[in-house]
Amino acid sequence: MRNIFAVFACLLFFAGPVHSEEVDLELVLLADATGSIDDAEIRFQRSGYAEAVTNPAVLNAITSNIHGKIAVTYVEWADMFSQDVVVEWMVIDSMASAEEFAARLMEPPRRAYGRNAIGAALLKGKELIDTNVHKGLRRVIDLSADSANNWNGPTIAEARDTVVSSGIVINGLAVLCRHCSGRPIAYDLEERFYREIIGGPASFVVTADSPETFADAVRKKLILEIAERPEDSERILNQLARLE
Repeated sequence: MRNIFAVFACLLFFAGPVHSEEVDLELVLLADATGSIDDAEIRFQRSGYAEAVTNPAVLNAITSNIHGKIAVTYVEWADMFSQDVVVEWMVIDSMASAEEFAARLMEPPRRAYGRNAIGAALLKGKELIDTNVHKGLRRVIDLSADSANNWNGPTIAEARDTVVSSGIVINGLAVLCRHCSGRPIAYDLEERFYREIIGGPASFVVTADSPETFADAVRKKLILEIAERPEDSERILNQLARLE
């Protein structure tokens, strides 16, 4: 038994400490997979993110920062017991790595189902940030949803306070397009996002108001999140507008 402990101690010594990889941003993309989203719309959403993350303007935002790379994971969320990590943490620092992320995003089947549990989704995002091997200068959870309901699990207020107090920013993508995921009719979705969901310094909401503009909204959102300085994101978005 003493020899076993000695071998184990030697292995720990030679293995050395685990070093965190430094990146400009740790970004959790939380995508709506609740009951209002059918399988075709799941694919539509994934395609929009895949198109956006491989856009040259988004890559320009990534490479313009200090380290020139970000760590990203994509999660589909539904009820309090259903948050599926579709793409594990990946570092994106080039077109090749962006294309690999996009390819991985389109491969798995849908595995998240249930009624809205935004609070649980936000806490899942925090867990993923707390337990990864990356060390980001900034940490962001990005939640997309076509409603602001929370039918089960922790309340949105409790989860938001926990996330923001830990230094993580929450941004939002309000999905209004009827044909890609539906639209609440009893309240103003963007106002609910601003009032109840987003939080932290410079947090914001971007609106996707039609199927045709979904990928554009995701692209704009990513640029705003990735660019370290507001003037950088404004410059990139202005350049993009001139090219369109």
